[in-house]
Amino acid sequence: MYSCNNILRTASLLLSTFPAYLSAAPLQNFLYTGSNDLSSIEALIKRPDIGGVQIVYNWNALEKEKGQYDFTRIEKDLTYLNSLNKKLFIQIQDRFFEPKHKNVPQYLQTDPVYKGGLIRQDDNPGEYEPPGYGWVALQWNPAVRERYQQLLKAIAARFDGRVMGVNLPETAIDPQTKNDKTGFSCEKYFNAEMENIAFARKVFKQSYVVQYVNFWPCEWENDHRYMSRLFAFAEKNQVGLGGPDIVPDKKGHMKNAYPFFHRYKGKLALVAMAVQEPTLTYTNPKTKKPFTRREFSDYAENYLGVDIIFWSTSSPWLKHNETTGQ
Repeated sequence: MYSCNNILRTASLLLSTFPAYLSAAPLQNFLYTGSNDLSSIEALIKRPDIGGVQIVYNWNALEKEKGQYDFTRIEKDLTYLNSLNKKLFIQIQDRFFEPKHKNVPQYLQTDPVYKGGLIRQDDNPGEYEPPGYGWVALQWNPAVRERYQQLLKAIAARFDGRVMGVNLPETAIDPQTKNDKTGFSCEKYFNAEMENIAFARKVFKQSYVVQYVNFWPCEWENDHRYMSRLFAFAEKNQVGLGGPDIVPDKKGHMKNAYPFFHRYKGKLALVAMAVQEPTLTYTNPKTKKPFTRREFSDYAENYLGVDIIFWSTSSPWLKHNETTGQ
């Protein structure tokens, strides 16, 4: 496996030979869902104002045993969406937000070289939902990272150019590092994520690559230059960026990723952000009511420079036949 420094130094040379992306169309609406859900939301998918679906695939669903990949579900979902003339965006999930969801391959959890494969992390999912905890893969462990990159490589070999894009999960983690034996540090985590981004961009030559970014552990207002380094790298190497939550003017986001999205409007290969279930719990402090579709969309397009919104299927506007408005 390449070292992080080697990949980051050579990424520009490697990526400069890739075909340039087409400019993104005006704001597009996609649905956000998990695998196995498509048939139940067919009426939503068929809406003329929906361009496609972003589907989350957990690591252990794609790699059953070490090096044994099963992409049956992606193939089935892609075939189904192609039949409806809709696009597929896939998220390759290595972090999870429920205590029982340790969704990485079993060998990562049992072979000592991977140090358990996962570490517990805290999670505060929304404005009104109580805090909980889940798990995140030990990407700062070189052995774990090598296996994740092999998964990316296998997916690219099968689906590059067939899916619209692939996105890597959000940068925010809050690992419980008391008595940590995994070797975690914020710098190691940042370098590991940057290496994964560069690797994904190298193996996906036709489909978009989007890194979700919201916060970096240990950082506030770019005081470690993690955020600024990521955005500069993304612009230079045609990497798209996005995030799991559009919350207009949210104070925490305004101290982290949002100002960078605004600064880089029109400069990135693609900006794709989500309105997920927790996002829908936030209220507009001016109206004291939940944010409307128009408020989400206007902020996304005009301030953040978003090209695609991945909407939760529980978004209120999808319950109606409207194609504009609330």
